[in-house]
Amino acid sequence: MIQYYNPDERQSLIRFTNSLRGLLEKHYSAGQDIVLVCIGSDRATGDCLGPIVGHKLKSYERFLKKISFHLYGTLEKPIHAKNLEATIQFIQLYHPDSLIIAVDASLGVMEHVGYITLSEGSLTPGVGVDKNLPAIGDICITGIVNLSGFGGQMLLQTTHLHLVMQLADFIASGLYRSLSTRSSQLRPALQRAE
Repeated sequence: MIQYYNPDERQSLIRFTNSLRGLLEKHYSAGQDIVLVCIGSDRATGDCLGPIVGHKLKSYERFLKKISFHLYGTLEKPIHAKNLEATIQFIQLYHPDSLIIAVDASLGVMEHVGYITLSEGSLTPGVGVDKNLPAIGDICITGIVNLSGFGGQMLLQTTHLHLVMQLADFIASGLYRSLSTRSSQLRPALQRAE
């Protein structure tokens, strides 16, 4: 089931954080790596949501490493159509049986543009622009940056950066709050697993 969050609503970040925390509790196993894959290109405004979220969380990476957290996809090293498959293979090799959280921009209907979605299961990047890419994730988060339909690639090029930054701030804050709260709860489980 997909849950929608409007960043402009007052309690939305709290609800998003609590829902994400619930999904982490449901899917996390002691000793498991948590891998965040932020998908998108830094060359299209609408598609840079994932790399911006990764960029924002990079500064917290050292703290989050306490819970075996691994981040892939930043503005410096984006994960996009050309390297997604290789990244998935790398994660399978070096983080087997990890809990994967995938973040990507998406296109949607008019009333949901500017919303965040959260759901269980994988997301399939590139669907809105007719690309055939592999699915990824146990938990997925998207930011709806523009309308779906004809000319998807052009819509990504003409998306307002302000909207993308607003969505990225919301997602990064929710992820950090959920993961940092989890770190105090996960640390004893990790120590028991060693």
